[in-house]
Amino acid sequence: MKSLLTSKILHTVIRVVLGLLFVYAGTLKLMHPQGFAVTINIYGLVSWKMAGFLSYAIPCVEILSGLGLILNVRGALAAIVAQLLGFMVVLLYALYLGLDADCGCFGTPKNTDNAPTGPLQAFIRDAVMLAGCAFLYVQRRMAGFRPWSLGRLFVKQR
Repeated sequence: MKSLLTSKILHTVIRVVLGLLFVYAGTLKLMHPQGFAVTINIYGLVSWKMAGFLSYAIPCVEILSGLGLILNVRGALAAIVAQLLGFMVVLLYALYLGLDADCGCFGTPKNTDNAPTGPLQAFIRDAVMLAGCAFLYVQRRMAGFRPWSLGRLFVKQR
């Protein structure tokens, strides 16, 4: 078990997969922001105007934090965790209300053959991703893997 906690390859694979998932999800949402705004509006938590704003803001944050995680930038993992926790709270709210709406996690369904992901399935998927994030934090502590500062990505190394 200790070798898993210190495996740089496993750390990199989990980090890149999680980052790519967020980049992919954000890109799909940005391709159809109006559909994502409708999905946000279904939950009834914000006004239509705010849903329109969030339909652009959420995907941009997902893409940037996903890229940050892929590049191992300091703060990106915390941003991913914060998003997942926020998404999970909204999904729990939807479950509480009994909503059977598409979560909009990976864009909006294009037709009736593309079955929407309900709140429970999305919650479970987010919980699995959150567990991956927790594993990355444990690996960082056990193996001493340190993320880079954003400035280090742009400074010429000697």
